[in-house]
Amino acid sequence: MLKIQKLEVSYGGMVALRDVSIQVNEGELLAIVGSNGAGKTTLLNTISGLVKPAKGTIEFMGNRIERLEPPAIVRQGIVQVPEGRKLFPRMTVLENLEMGAYGPQAADKLSETLDMVFELFPKLKERRKQLAGTLSGGEQQMVAIGRALMSRPKLLMLDEPTLGLAPKMKDLVLKTVLNIHKKGTTVVLIEQNVAYSLNICTRAYVLENGSIVLEGQGRDLLGNEHVKKAYLGL
Repeated sequence: MLKIQKLEVSYGGMVALRDVSIQVNEGELLAIVGSNGAGKTTLLNTISGLVKPAKGTIEFMGNRIERLEPPAIVRQGIVQVPEGRKLFPRMTVLENLEMGAYGPQAADKLSETLDMVFELFPKLKERRKQLAGTLSGGEQQMVAIGRALMSRPKLLMLDEPTLGLAPKMKDLVLKTVLNIHKKGTTVVLIEQNVAYSLNICTRAYVLENGSIVLEGQGRDLLGNEHVKKAYLGL
């Protein structure tokens, strides 16, 4: 579904990603593991078109997308839930969700998709008229994920969806991500709970200092000595 080859990204002369090659197969839940500053968010932002690579190619469903602008990439079927949620705080929950129905196909099925989001997150239906900025952190994360789903993505990318949330809400968000994947959406997940993400993912890549250093089945990487020492505290 997604094929990245020899990707390089620089900020002001500093290399953020170096010779990164990954692929995401249709139907996978792929985890990207790495410490803060490793380049994980830069990788997602480059796939989304928010950052342009200095070198390398990105193909999605056989089409080159690395020079497309973000709206065109969303129309291709790639949607990112950004770190920090990035909601419109002075708009209602419903208005935020409706903003996600980007493109003619999503707009045509807005009502149907909205029902699906409310089924996934019943609390959002109760709070649909409430300003997004007045919600709890967990509820805001529900809105952010729901907004992304409104565009009916083929590939959903989530950047630290549980960051700053209470333990119970973290569990709810991660179970929802797993549910979205089981319903057929291909998912790329960056998650601070490395043990959980490696347990649930199909495959994973380990990103360190802007380069891929390991890849494999999630549960195989759980037993890797470097992963256990660097990310699991074992």
